[in-house]
This record gives sequence, structure tokens and C-alpha cells, in this order.
Amino acid sequence: MRTDPSNFYSNDDAGRAAFLADAQRQTEEIFTVADQYFNKLPKASMEVRRVEPWRENSTSIAFYESPSLDGSRPGYYYANLKDMSTYQISVSTAITYHEGVPGHHFQIALSQELTGLPDFRKHSFYGAYTEGWALYAERLAKDMGFYQDPMSDFGRLHDEIWRSARLVIDTGIHAKQWTREQAIDYFRQNTPLSEGDMVTEVERFFVWPGQALGYKIGMMKILELRARAKQQLGDNFDIRDFHDVVIGKGAMPLPILEAQVDAYIQAKQQPQ
Repeated sequence: MRTDPSNFYSNDDAGRAAFLADAQRQTEEIFTVADQYFNKLPKASMEVRRVEPWRENSTSIAFYESPSLDGSRPGYYYANLKDMSTYQISVSTAITYHEGVPGHHFQIALSQELTGLPDFRKHSFYGAYTEGWALYAERLAKDMGFYQDPMSDFGRLHDEIWRSARLVIDTGIHAKQWTREQAIDYFRQNTPLSEGDMVTEVERFFVWPGQALGYKIGMMKILELRARAKQQLGDNFDIRDFHDVVIGKGAMPLPILEAQVDAYIQAKQQPQ
């Protein structure tokens, strides 16, 4: 998969156009079923955009930019398309769900639109919560009926393996004194990442200890809380209500999120 030419967009304007068209289609597909999984969607729309050439050298492969507070500008899922050899087709679908919908756009845009919260709460960022939700959103898209072809589902699993490997490697570097070469070799043996991505990841861990752990830790906590709510509520469990609790009150530390979900479960168990 790392080297198969059929798993990459062509490194030209046609390949870039194909990527943007795929991402736009994937975004629109999510909205066709979103009301089955969410009671409330952001008022702000979202657009898929290519990173402008003038800043391609200084941005990551993909990122989300929140809408303007006054509603005059939508949210953007930006893709850095300078070098299309960095985009495996199998992985690009999951990136759309992570950076766009139902990932960062749903969580961040909804938070900005909340009423009754001070501004600092609307714009708070907690890595394990925010990135955990986005990685959970990649998995949620599977529940919503997407990743129908084996290639895109492999890409979803690729992303989970990658984020899981981060738990081992970051800990290895900062708690067990792993060398750069040991860390890269663990990626090589246990993930489908490209050689360039392995190096970028490891060098990031050295200068940003602990940050990369939040993705998988946050996802696992949200899945744990969903399973708890489903087990305790049985037929009264509604995935839409659960998502209201998770992303309907702004970003928060995971222990606070757990307390919120437990309170939701207790309230649902009370006689009506």
C-alpha cells in the first residue's frame, strides 16, 4: 500500500481536482444521514479547500479552520496538495471525516454557536477531547454506513493503527529513552505509514511530548462512555442524545465529560 501507484492520486492538477471532488462528495454524503445520528447540526456550513500555494511549505497535510464568529465565513477543511504523493487514496476518506464532518467541523462549529456559555468556554481546546472526537468521528462514519469498499475501510484501520502506535512510541521516547531509529523502526514494523510520514511523526514526538497521545486516548474514552450508556440504558439509548452530551456543551477535560455522560445516564433512568 505504501508504494502501490493505484493507491495515490496523480501528482498534477488532475489529481488535485480528483482529491477535492472526492472530499466534497464524502462531505455531502455525511449530511444525507447526519440527522439520524445528531439532533443538532452546526448552522455554519463547511467548504473543502486547497491550501493556498503561498503557505504550502509551512502547513500540515490537512487541517480544519473554524467559521467566523459572525457567521460571514464558513468552516474550512484545508488540504495541502503540494505533493500528492503524500495522499494515499485509501486514507483520504478518513481524513475528510476527521477534519471535516462529522469530525472537527461538527464539534468546533457547534461549540462556537452555543448560547449561555462565556466566550472562553466556546473556544476552549483540550487535545484529548477535540482530537479524540475527530478520531471517534472516523469510526462513527463506519456506523453511519460509509467505508463500503475494502480500500477505504483499510484506510480507516490504517488511521487507528497509526494513532495506537503513537501511544507506544511517544511513551518509548520519553519514558524508556528510545532512540530516533528505534521509534521509526517501530512505525515501520507495525503501521502502513510511508517512510516520510514516519520520520515526521517521530521528530514531532521529540519536540511535543504527549500531544500525540490524545487522539487515541480521547477516542477510547468516548467509545467507552458510549458502550456504558448503551449497556445501562438499553432500548432507551439514543445515539443522537449521546452525541448531544458529548459535543453539546463545549470542549472539556475527559473526566468532566465522563461525569456529564454519567449524569445523562442517571437522568434517563429516572421515571418519566
